[in-house]
Formats: sequence, structure tokens, C-alpha cells
Amino acid sequence: MIKDNQQKFNRLHVVLDAVIVSVSYFLAWLMLVLRNRLFRPGTHTLSPRFYFAMLVWIVPMYLVLYTFFHLYTPKRVQQRRYEFANICKANTIGLLIITLVFFILKKNPFFNNFSTMMVFYFFSINIVGETLERNLIRFVLRSMRARGYNQKHILLIGYSRAAEGFIDRVLANSGWGYQIKGILDDSSAQGREYRGIKVIGSTDKLVNILAQNTLDEIAITLSIGEYAKLERLVAACEKSGVHTKFIPDYNNVIPTRPYTEDLQGLPVINIRHVPLNDPLNRFIKRSVDIFGSLVGIILFSPVMLFSMAVIKLTSPGPLIFCQERIGLHNRPFQMYKFRSMEVQAPFAEKSKWTTPHDPRVTPFGRFIRKTSIDEMPQFFNVLKGDMSLVGPRPERPFFVERFKEEIPRYMIKHQIRPGMTGWAQVNGYRGDTSIIKRIEHDLYYIENWTLGWDFKILFLTFFKGFMNKNAY
Repeated sequence: MIKDNQQKFNRLHVVLDAVIVSVSYFLAWLMLVLRNRLFRPGTHTLSPRFYFAMLVWIVPMYLVLYTFFHLYTPKRVQQRRYEFANICKANTIGLLIITLVFFILKKNPFFNNFSTMMVFYFFSINIVGETLERNLIRFVLRSMRARGYNQKHILLIGYSRAAEGFIDRVLANSGWGYQIKGILDDSSAQGREYRGIKVIGSTDKLVNILAQNTLDEIAITLSIGEYAKLERLVAACEKSGVHTKFIPDYNNVIPTRPYTEDLQGLPVINIRHVPLNDPLNRFIKRSVDIFGSLVGIILFSPVMLFSMAVIKLTSPGPLIFCQERIGLHNRPFQMYKFRSMEVQAPFAEKSKWTTPHDPRVTPFGRFIRKTSIDEMPQFFNVLKGDMSLVGPRPERPFFVERFKEEIPRYMIKHQIRPGMTGWAQVNGYRGDTSIIKRIEHDLYYIENWTLGWDFKILFLTFFKGFMNKNAY
């Protein structure tokens, strides 16, 4: 069982980390020696034994930091970006501690002659080494799990939308290594199944199943109408010592990462937590937007000037097409695009999407729509503050009025600035694609925003976001 092997694996992981820290330190020392020999010959260098004596306290310190930043938690569903962020945080704290020790003890000849450049070499190499090690471990474990090894046996309590959603995700991700043994449910007949996972009995069987000690985990997936049983079931699970999860059946109400407050021992879950409501996060994102839009305007100015010239020569009318869109806090704004269609009456385009082989689109317009060149003037929208580099794509007022009635939680997307690109777009949901899927991706981005994620989306946009197969 997994719970019998997890402790051994964690010990091995700690040993591997100690090795990586030591090897990174050794490589940093080699880089220092090579640098001095090639570029600073004759420079006095401390004896290697003085440098390596530091490992006596550096290695344990880093292992403690890795524990503090949750780098030894199971990797089944842990996202790489959060793990990488924690590696960077732990190493940054380690760098600051080493620097502080040197500052306090700088009067000591040993610490005064210790190369600070080597510390920065170590900082950089160790981040790379720890990242590679953890990704290698993740790859090996997921390969084993996909072949049926290192499985975590789990039982679901309650047949509900939450149970179906959990089963869907487990079956789509064999690398997680979950083996669902069945479902206990009081309202379903024994033998009923969902995608091969059967109801094996009522919740009365739970105590007997727990006594067999064959489970690694319990997931409580009761339907919302059965929550009166929750306290009794949790008590039985806790009594057995089996790790227990609660997967709520109201996932369309509670966000994926809810913000919970402690009101003198009373947990209070906020229905909507938007990281960009924090003033510091807003300031950081806006600063990046201003800098990024200026860089984009300068970098793509030759492309924009060429496009303006071709539009002017091939089609009569204005160069820039302004269209009303709904932005932050439901406020309308004028979004800029290079004109890609023949000039038409305003009422003709307000409530109509472009269709395949649309005769209104000019030949050059078809090209700039496919390559997203038509959206480059939106860098000026970003600079003005109407838009952000990354965020949900804005819609026209007609569609906003329609979608807010048809799609639950649609209007939440207006709690942040709309973007030139977004999580939905880099996942292929552009143009004439599922609006439901687009909103799901937009809401997930809004509730889980980080600056690092913005950079990832911008990076992905360069590689797969410019060419739009759904643009007509």
C-alpha cells in the first residue's frame, strides 16, 4: 500500500536532495576555480577544505527549507509551476541566510575571503538541479503508475456529480496512479456503475471495509442532499486513520481554490476569491502591462506599419476598426483592431459573428485575422488601461447580455481587465469554439492567477496562440 511506502520514498527523496545540494555546491566551486584561472590569474583562493566545510550546515539548512516549502508532498496531482515556485522561494531564502551569515561574520578572515560569486553560482545551479531532479522523479513515478505500479487505492462515498467529475479526471490521468475500488451510496442500487466504477453497497458497509485496512484514501463525494450524513462518515474515516478527502458537490458555486477565513474557530468560505482584488497584485500586473505594451508597440511597429499600408492600398475606409466591448466592472470601451472587412453599416456587425468564407472579409483581412496581426493595435488598449496583456477576451454588449442569461457565472470574467490573449486562447478556444469551455478556462484563470502564469500564457501565445484556425 502507498501509505507503507511513502515514508521510505520521502527518506530517499531527502537523500537525493542532499546529493543535489552537494553536487551543485561542488559545481559552483569548479566554476569559481575555472573563472579565476581563466580571467583572474594569480587571485588568492581559499583552500577547498574551507569551502566544503560550509556544507556541514548548508545541506541541513536547505533540507529544512525544502520541508518548510512543502517540497516533499506527494507529486500525483501537484502542478509543476507551484513546485518550481517553491524551489525558487526556498533557494532565495537560503541565499539570503548565507549572505546574512557572511555579513555578520565578515571580520573573520575566512568569511571575508569567501567568494560571494560562488554563492550565486550555487544558487543558480541548485535551482536547475532541484527542478530537473523533481521532474525526473515525476516522470518515473507517472510512468510506473501508467503501467499499474505504485497505485493508490481509493473508495468513493456517495454517487454525485462530484463523484463523476472525480472519476472522469482519474481515468483521463493514469499517471496519477489512483485505483478506484468502488462507490458506497445509499440511494443507488448495488451494481450501478459509471465508466466501469460500480456502486458496491451502501454506506453501512464503510466500517467493515475500513477494518480490512486495504485503502489508502477515502473521497467523500456525497450529493448535496445527503450532507446530513457527512459528520458520521467523517468520524468513521478518522477513527480508522485512513486519509480522507471531501469533494463538494457544489463545485459550480465554490471556486477551485476557495479563500477561507478563520472567524474565531469558525471556518468561513468566501464564495469568490479573485487574487487580482489584492492591491499589490493589481499593481504588479498593471506594471507588467505598461512595460509589455510599450515593448510590443516598439517590437511590432514594422509589422503594424506594413499592415496599415496594405490596408490603405487594398480597401477604402479607415485603417483602425473600433468596436465597443465590455471590460472591467462591466464598463464599455472601444477596442482597436486593424480593419479586416469592408466598411459596413454599424447595425450590420453589432450582433453577428464572422462566418467561414464571409464575403465581408478582405483578402488581406483574412490573412491578418488568421495570424492575429489584426489585434496588434490592442497594445494601445493595454497602455490606456482598458485591457491587459493576459485575461479573458472581451465580448460585444449584445453577446454579454445573451451569455449572462445562458451561462452560469459568466459575468465573473468582468472582475478583471480583459486580455489580448488568455488561458482559453492558448488552449485552442478562440473564435467559433465552445463558449462554455472558454468561460471555464477564463474562470479558472481568474481564481488561480499568478504572475508566473501570465508569463507562461504569453510564452505559449508566441508558439501556438498567433495562428488562429478558427478565424474567418
